[in-house]
Amino acid sequence: MRGRRPLGRQFGWLWTAYAVSAYGSGLGFGALPLIAVLALDASPAEVSALSAVGPAVGALIAVPLAPWVEFRRKRSVMISMDLARFTAMATIPVAYAFGLLGFVQLLVISAFVAAAKIAFNAAGGAYLKALVRPDDLLAANARIESTNWSSIAVGPPLGGAAIGLFGPVATVVADALSYLLSALAITAIRGREEVPQSTVKGPARAGAVLDGWRHILGHPVLRALYFNHMLVAGLIMATEPLLAVLLLRQLGFPPWQYGLAFAAPCLGGLIGSRLARRVVARYGRHRVFRTIGTLRAIWLIGLAFVGPGVGGLVTVMAIELLIIINMSLYTPVLATYRLEHTPQHLIARTLSAWSVGQQAAIAVLTALGGLLAGVTGPRTALTVAGLLILTTPLLLPRQDRPSQPAPEPARSHP
Repeated sequence: MRGRRPLGRQFGWLWTAYAVSAYGSGLGFGALPLIAVLALDASPAEVSALSAVGPAVGALIAVPLAPWVEFRRKRSVMISMDLARFTAMATIPVAYAFGLLGFVQLLVISAFVAAAKIAFNAAGGAYLKALVRPDDLLAANARIESTNWSSIAVGPPLGGAAIGLFGPVATVVADALSYLLSALAITAIRGREEVPQSTVKGPARAGAVLDGWRHILGHPVLRALYFNHMLVAGLIMATEPLLAVLLLRQLGFPPWQYGLAFAAPCLGGLIGSRLARRVVARYGRHRVFRTIGTLRAIWLIGLAFVGPGVGGLVTVMAIELLIIINMSLYTPVLATYRLEHTPQHLIARTLSAWSVGQQAAIAVLTALGGLLAGVTGPRTALTVAGLLILTTPLLLPRQDRPSQPAPEPARSHP
């Protein structure tokens, strides 16, 4: 395997933008539900709606945004989405300072920020493919993946300390400022970017909204990876509120142990992402999809057997660590394959479709998990989620396909 080579100054600025906003979001992880509880005395139903309904509505808003992102300069879109998120998040501390903060405002901002994040990531993926060499895509995606996991490991504990010292909106201020700094980093990227042009006008332009899904469903490997990813992500995220109830309410874990149980294993994301290039070089991408894709799914069932005390804490941390190592190895390989096998003129819509499907799956499975837990208890719901996720490897692509990207087809939306 060849030595590591620099990815260039332009990628450095893009990575800086991702890192700044990722660490800001890490500091503000769970900030809106926390503000709803501490500042607005929100009910459990309202907190659940803020966590699930807001992102789900944001995903719906992002659907018609996809063609808008596709046919504009991606760097300008990213800057616009950063500034929009900065403005939206900045209204929270202002409203709080004047005693005007309400639950509806938090719900609207949750949906707005979710939609802007999908648009930003879609533009960012398209821009990344144009910015780095094809051979460097996996290295670039692995670097971004490691940054995401390190921000989750470091951000929430620091955010909790900041809230304790400075009040419930402290981390929201940090999160808002991170979007502003991200926009400045993207502005520092030099080079001319052409405006993508669409040759389709009138009613046919409306069909562009669905082009991302058409591409995914028409590609056998992407289709299999898409449905697998939706179920795996949805089932893993659905266990978070269930585990919170089990650990905090039924097993009596103190909040600091609960936070540690999720933050510390995120360091495993640094391990998995750094291994991605070596594992692909040695074993091939298809084996990563089949083997690591399966290993992501087999550990979740262990959460149903967590007990009290130090033993329970260690069990949760070990299970989360194993899941995260495999996820962080798998994700950059998946992201690279998706970019390589999507024509440039469809990347933003394909990534938007992917994110919308993921958010919808998380929202639906989280709601169903909550309903099941209400009837049977969180441990039973965790068991059901753990058993269901064991079936997801059946959706992974079964045959090794040619690894080279498909040629750019004749396009109706250049």
